[in-house]
Amino acid sequence: MRATPSFRRRGLALLSAAAIALPLTTAVATPARADDVVSIGIPDWSGLNVTDYAGPIPAKAGTLMAQVPLSPSLTLPAASTAYRVQFSSENQHGKMATSTGAVFLPKGKAPKGGWPVISWAHGTVGMDDECTPSAHPRSERDVTYLGHWLDQGYAVVAADYVGLGTPGVMAYLNGKTAAHSIVDITVAAQQLQLPADARLAKRWAIIGQSQGAAAALNGARYATEFSRGRGLDYRGVVATGIPANLENLYQLMGPAVPPVALPGSLNAYTAYILAGLNNTRPDLKLTRVMTPTGKKRLAQGLSTCYPILKKELAGDDVKTWFNAPLMSIPGLSTAMRQYMLTPYRGYDRPIFLGQGLRDVDVPAPSALSLYAQMKANNQPVTLHVYPEDDHSSAVLASMPDSTPWLARILR
Repeated sequence: MRATPSFRRRGLALLSAAAIALPLTTAVATPARADDVVSIGIPDWSGLNVTDYAGPIPAKAGTLMAQVPLSPSLTLPAASTAYRVQFSSENQHGKMATSTGAVFLPKGKAPKGGWPVISWAHGTVGMDDECTPSAHPRSERDVTYLGHWLDQGYAVVAADYVGLGTPGVMAYLNGKTAAHSIVDITVAAQQLQLPADARLAKRWAIIGQSQGAAAALNGARYATEFSRGRGLDYRGVVATGIPANLENLYQLMGPAVPPVALPGSLNAYTAYILAGLNNTRPDLKLTRVMTPTGKKRLAQGLSTCYPILKKELAGDDVKTWFNAPLMSIPGLSTAMRQYMLTPYRGYDRPIFLGQGLRDVDVPAPSALSLYAQMKANNQPVTLHVYPEDDHSSAVLASMPDSTPWLARILR
């Protein structure tokens, strides 16, 4: 299948935006980058290591399978109590699997009806089990951000996504699979054995950043459907640093595309996307159009956590990964759209989009194009733009706007 001119224009426009953004971000002082974990060291599984789990998996999604206290070194200062949990969820192959995550409770006594719940969708950490967020300390940014929501009186649940710290492969940027984890950990949290003065409310919302923003928006699109019959009351979503319409870019890749050198972060994202798609759709046989270098990058994507991979791939030329265009593979365009689409219609609750204009990792045209699509489809969306902020700093910059917004929808 050939790429249409409109697909080419949209994809190349996003690549050009990334190239233009590079000198912009280096020309001014910007806040230090902060990833979703402090560093990738030895995972602390809090006594619940299920990387090789081979036991029974409940047929019902969102079934709590285990809970243990989260190791003190991994908790948030704003939390009174924290747990590492295991629960059932659907994977990218449509089969029941197991997933893990963390649950953080606010300090003090729960209000009448319980603490409203926020389901946090994390950004890029990598695909290997060693990268699992619930087995590492949170970054300074996320300690501040998640701690803020705890201080506001919300419980925070944080899924790792299926295949991350559990058997199988985490399908990077496959939003619908991540949506299952986001919803299912919220369902599972309702089954926790909690202290006498702790209780979770049924009303809940989703927040997410970067990879997690795409996951959060997919979670929002399917929250009502995936949680039907579970007694939950879904209210809305906050997403920052949003990957959207990137399938129009990635399907164009080949020996001549991208036409510009990309930073190590974007090269790492590319390795993760292709590795995830290759696992999800083995019938495509992606490696048939990849050079030995490209095949090596897929392997690195599966086995290397993000802070390391973005350094390893700095200066790499993605064109050298291919011996033929991706689009020469029959059905590639449709498969990639199904794999990584960020929905622009079908939402039944309010949407908050936040975007930094100095974002290099996911340049502003990505989020702005999604906003335009949502408005054209009469979706309940609000956009907030932060001119001085990059991919990471927009998370905290959005809080003065998202805090009253979430308080309103979670009343």
